Amino acid sequence: MRRATRERLENLRYRSTAKTLFRRLETAVADGDTSRAGEEHRELVRLLDKAAANGAIHPNKAARKKSQAARLVTGSSS
Repeated sequence: MRRATRERLENLRYRSTAKTLFRRLETAVADGDTSRAGEEHRELVRLLDKAAANGAIHPNKAARKKSQAARLVTGSSS
């Protein structure tokens, strides 16, 4: 039971951090700060890969979020 609680909290940390990093990326892109946007994008992709590898989020969700982030950084709409 303790292990399940610890794992649940770890998964929650991954999901929460991913949302925070995505919001930071959106802010950096909105401000036009390309260097900060690139840095935030790298950090977000790294976290999403780790979260998917650890099973905190589904691999397809990680891929979808990475794709959304890449579109945001490049400026493509859809």
